[in-house]
Amino acid sequence: MPLVTFDKVSLAYGHHALLERVDFAIDPGERVCLVGRNGAGKSTLLKLIAGVQGPDDGEVRRQDGVSIAYLPQEVPLAEERTVFDVVADGLGELARLIRDYHEAVRQLADGAGDMARLERLQHDLEAADGWRLEQRVEATLTRFSLEPDRTLGELSGGTRRRVLLARALVGEPDLLLLDEPTNHLDIAAITWLEEFLLGTPTSLLFISHDRAFLDRLATRIVELDRGRLSSWPGDYKTYLERKAHALAVEEAQAAEFDKKLAQEEAWIRQGIKARRTRNEGRVRALEALRRERQARRERQGSVKLALDRGDASGKLVVETENATAGYDGVPLFQPLTTRILRGDRIGIIGPNGSGKSTLLKMLLGDLPPLAGTVRHGTRLEVAYFDQQRAQLDPEATVLDNLNQGKETVTVNGRTRHVISYLQDFLFPPERARSPVRSLSGGERNRLLLARLFTRPANLLVMDEPTNDLDVETLELLEELLLEYDGNLLLVSHDRAFLDNVVTSTLVFEAGAVNEYVGGYQDWLRQARPPQEPTPSRTKEPPRPKAKAEAKPAPARKLGYKVQRELEALPQRIEALEAEQEALQQSMADPAFYKQSPEAIAAANDKLAVLGQELAAAYARWEELEAMS
Repeated sequence: MPLVTFDKVSLAYGHHALLERVDFAIDPGERVCLVGRNGAGKSTLLKLIAGVQGPDDGEVRRQDGVSIAYLPQEVPLAEERTVFDVVADGLGELARLIRDYHEAVRQLADGAGDMARLERLQHDLEAADGWRLEQRVEATLTRFSLEPDRTLGELSGGTRRRVLLARALVGEPDLLLLDEPTNHLDIAAITWLEEFLLGTPTSLLFISHDRAFLDRLATRIVELDRGRLSSWPGDYKTYLERKAHALAVEEAQAAEFDKKLAQEEAWIRQGIKARRTRNEGRVRALEALRRERQARRERQGSVKLALDRGDASGKLVVETENATAGYDGVPLFQPLTTRILRGDRIGIIGPNGSGKSTLLKMLLGDLPPLAGTVRHGTRLEVAYFDQQRAQLDPEATVLDNLNQGKETVTVNGRTRHVISYLQDFLFPPERARSPVRSLSGGERNRLLLARLFTRPANLLVMDEPTNDLDVETLELLEELLLEYDGNLLLVSHDRAFLDNVVTSTLVFEAGAVNEYVGGYQDWLRQARPPQEPTPSRTKEPPRPKAKAEAKPAPARKLGYKVQRELEALPQRIEALEAEQEALQQSMADPAFYKQSPEAIAAANDKLAVLGQELAAAYARWEELEAMS
C-alpha cells in the first residue's frame, strides 16, 4: 500500500498552475528523485506531502499512522538554540519534556540546578516512556557527530544542515523528504550522507541537482514539467535517454496538430462554405482545436548563456612560490608552489573551513601571503561569482541589481535592452521588476550568472556556482565553461561538475594543498595509495628482520641474472619516470580534454599503470639491494 497518494491534485499561484490534476504515489522502500526546472513547483510538492500546505483541488492521502519528516532547502538562521533542542524537536510533543530535562541536567552540572525540578522531570519522563526517546536523541547526536550543547549560531552552514537532518531522522520516519540536501555540504559530508541514506530502511523523496548523488541513490526519477508529473524508473542516464525520446515525440505531435489547425483556420476563412449546415460539425471541431491549442503549455526555454571573454591574458596567470596565507599570523595551509597558465581551468577541493576561500583571496591578490611570494601575469580581468550572493541587494529589483537601472547592457560588443537580456536567463518582464528577496535560490543564482557574464573577463572565479541551479541550466553552464578559452578558478563540491569542467585540481589534504591532473575522479585515482608490489614478498620467510637482528647473515653473491636485473633497474625506473612526467604534462594541456572520452580514459588508465609499475620497480630494487 502506498505511503502517500495524490488523487487529481491541483495547485496554482495566481494564474500560474504548478500542478494540474496530478496523480502520484510513493511506495515503501522507494528512493525517488524529483527533478524539474527552477520554479516548476518541486519544493511546493514536498510541502504538500509534508502537510505544510494543502492543495487547491484534489486529495492528498497518507497511509494510516505513516510518519513523514521534512528537511527544507533553507538553512536555519544563526539562532541561539542548542543542537540538542533542535534535534529533539523531531520527536514531536515529547520534545519539550526531553529538552527541559536535558537543560536541568546541564544546569545541575554547572552548580546552578534545581534538584526538585529535575526529580519532577524524571517522573514525567518515566510516565511517558520518555527515557527511550531521550536515548534516541543522544544516539542520533552521536551518529551525526554533533555536540549537543553548542548553539546553531556557532556552526557552519554545512553543520547546521546536518543538525536539520538529525532532527528529521530522530523520529525514525517512514518517509523522508529532502530538499537539496547536498547544498552547503563538502564532498566528505556528501559521501557520508550517501552511505547513510543507502543504509537506512526509510523511504526517500528528494530534490537534488547533484548528478552523482542522485545517480547513486535514486531508484526512480519523477519529473515535474508544466504542471504534470511523469515517472521514469531507473537511473538518471536512463531518464535522460527516455526523456529525449519523449520530447521528440511530443514535438512531432505538436507540429502535426499545428499543421491541422492552420489548415482548418484557412478553411474557415473561406466564409460561406464553412457556414453551411452540413459543415457545422467541422466548425465545432475547429473550436475544440482552438481550445486545445490555447490550453497547451509550451515547454520553458533553456537559459541562453554567453560570456564576454575580454582580451587575452598573458601566458602566465598566477605563480606562487612557497606561499601560504591565513589570519592573525596563523597559516591555514602549508606553503604552496604552483603556476597557473593561460587556458587552465583549476578546481579547488577541500572540506568546509579548510581555507579554500583564503587560498582564492591569496591567488587573486586580495590577501597578502604570510610567507612566500605570489606573482600575477599581465592583462588580467577578473569576474567573481560569490556563493553567498552578497553582491545582490535583496531590496532592489532584478533590473537594478543587474545594471543599476540602465536600460541597455553590452555583451561581446553587442548592445541589448536589459529586459531582452534577462529573458535569456528565463526572467520574464514582470519578474525582472520584482525585488530580489522574492526570488528563489535558483533564480538568484541565474541573476548572478547574468550579472557576471556582462563583465569582460579572462579570469573567472566561481565559488560554488551550482547551488540551487536545475540540472538543465547546470549542464548548459558546463558547456559554456568548456568552450571558454579564458582561465577558471572553481570552488565546488559537485563531483560531476568538477569532472566535466576542470583540467586540474588543487586539493586540501592534511593541511597541504596538493596539485593533481584532471577532475575529481582523476584525483581519487592518483591519490589512492599504490598496491603492495610483486608477489615475491609473499615468498619471504616470516620475520626475516628479526633473524637478521639476532644474527647478521653473511652477504650473498647474487646470481648472474639477478645481478643484471639489479643493474638494469635504475635505468628502467628513470624511463618510467620520464614517461610518467611526459604523460602528466600532456594531460595538463587544456587541448588534451578536447579528445574523445575513450582517449582521455585510456590516458588516465596508462597513468595509473605507470604508477603501479614504478612502485613495483622501486620495491624490487630495494629488495635486491638488501640481498647484495
